[in-house]
Amino acid sequence: MAIIEMKVPVIGESVTEVTLSKWLVADGAYVNLDDPICEFESDKATLEFPAEASGKLIHVAAAGADLQIGMLVAKIDTAAAKESPAPKVAAPAAPAAEPPAVETAAPTPASGSNYATGHPSPAAAKILKENAIAPAEVAGTGREGRITKEDAAKAVEAKQTTPATPPPAKPATEAPKPAPVASFSRTSEHKKMSRMRRTIAKRLVSAKNETAMLTTFNEVDMTEVMALRKKYNEKFEAKYGIKLGFMSLFAKACAKVLMQMPDVNASIDGEEIIYHNYVDISVAISTPNGLVVPPIHNVESLGFAEIEHKIKELSGKARTGALTLEEMSGGTFTITNGGIFGSLMSTPILNEPQSAILGMHAIKERPVAIEGRIEIRPMMYLALSYDHRVIDGSTSVTFLVKVKELLEDPTAMLLDI
Repeated sequence: MAIIEMKVPVIGESVTEVTLSKWLVADGAYVNLDDPICEFESDKATLEFPAEASGKLIHVAAAGADLQIGMLVAKIDTAAAKESPAPKVAAPAAPAAEPPAVETAAPTPASGSNYATGHPSPAAAKILKENAIAPAEVAGTGREGRITKEDAAKAVEAKQTTPATPPPAKPATEAPKPAPVASFSRTSEHKKMSRMRRTIAKRLVSAKNETAMLTTFNEVDMTEVMALRKKYNEKFEAKYGIKLGFMSLFAKACAKVLMQMPDVNASIDGEEIIYHNYVDISVAISTPNGLVVPPIHNVESLGFAEIEHKIKELSGKARTGALTLEEMSGGTFTITNGGIFGSLMSTPILNEPQSAILGMHAIKERPVAIEGRIEIRPMMYLALSYDHRVIDGSTSVTFLVKVKELLEDPTAMLLDI
């Protein structure tokens, strides 16, 4: 019996351990070469692990196990590959009165059948199902036309850009209801933290303990920004195929000021301070598995439409788990928008090794004094958390004031004056 051992591969320079989040193929099932057999969850992303040969799969590691790089995951009996894959056990004949819908069902990865053209991988099938996309609507780029995880992610992104007819509203009685809880219930549930959640927890604690973090606040009058979007959004979308959002305006304002104030764009490496002559802004994106902060590179050189498209691309990949390790790495400054969840004010935590992070918040109409009179204006609180080891208090305040001035006069930002 020829046995192929499958071990955890080298995933990235900084990745030393992964979690086997789930098996995609059952123990003892037949697999083809390059078929994904399981998913690994690293500190930054979820990755499929393909079969290195065709044959019978033998599980070695259990789902949920933490594995070091190089540890044994599974074995493949290649002797089984020399024989025809075991046929599926025929299901009991259905009564003639029932529709033969089951005859058209696609084979599962564990069935032993070869993938047909257009058949999605398990991870891709999950993404398509969650977003109500039929596999027939997706062009596969994998072997023999198979739909890969990346194909599914692109299909989701394409669907989000295409206006869809809203489904008819369901009666209130059909709304999902939370599971009932018995009165005076005192039950509890223990659930292992995902690797991403554990990594987030460690990084947050490290940022609190290893940096001299401080936060300064200011508020910005969003009147001019909102007027700019209202006046040009329709033309902007018609030309570039995407709406002009707040994030690109904030990113561009921050990039402009960061190039003027390199301390806020710097990072500490041991006893050295690294100054960057470019601005890579990490954008905080909330996903079902936790918060991720993929960077947009060279924001100082990008136009507003390019920034918006990049944000949309990264957000789509983040929510479908398709971000690569390269797309998750780097960044010289971070922007997080708690306002989309209704946050009025907060103190964001640093994204190490970066030295500063800007927190955006909800826009609220408030009475403000304008040239001796009271007016109602759309106001937003801004928070800049920074590492006091690198950035002085006066520098942080000046940075936030400059960003505020650009946002309150976006024409000056557009004219680069």
